Amino acid sequence: MKDYERARWRCRRGMLELDIILQRFMDQYYCQLGSEELIQFERLLSLADNDLWDLICARKPVMDDDLLPVIKLLQNS
Repeated sequence: MKDYERARWRCRRGMLELDIILQRFMDQYYCQLGSEELIQFERLLSLADNDLWDLICARKPVMDDDLLPVIKLLQNS
């Protein structure tokens, strides 16, 4: 549960749109993620708000194909 709480805290961003998407993601998908997907999600959370938003909105191409499954879930949130 500690990892879940830490991830939820890291989802609090400076951009309202990201806050909404990330909180929905946490509610819908976080507990279902495997260990690889959790690592990918942590990598995404380390990005700057604008970069993360651009990936979710598909404004930027995804440079690392390993991130695609989690980005797809974020886009569905």
